[in-house]
Amino acid sequence: QVQLVEAGGGLVQAGGSLRLSCAASGRTFSSYALGWFRQAPGKDREFVAGITWRGGSTCYADSVKGRFSISRDNTKNTMYLQMSSLKPEDTAVYYCAAARFSTAQALQHIPPSDIVYWGQGTQVTVSS
Repeated sequence: QVQLVEAGGGLVQAGGSLRLSCAASGRTFSSYALGWFRQAPGKDREFVAGITWRGGSTCYADSVKGRFSISRDNTKNTMYLQMSSLKPEDTAVYYCAAARFSTAQALQHIPPSDIVYWGQGTQVTVSS
């Protein structure tokens, strides 16, 4: 059973930085893509960034390109999201997700309702 545990959320001022982590367990993730999604109050869950576990190719939503960076540490089975130049509109609950037999690019287009593995979410609040 895949388990995903996020950490690192919090309150930050606009222009600041945060790093989220997602510890993954329960599988060998070489055939998976992992990614970050977010959901603001009253809005649908949306793709933020993804990474193909084998090879490390990445994909980003246009709204975060140049500000966010996704990475993974194979030895720790942990994925990270480094967020910089944060804006109030980045405020949301951030979720870690995993999709088998997928890639970062494909993950961007998978409806969140079709993704089986999710973490519990971590709140990110950016004040203006």
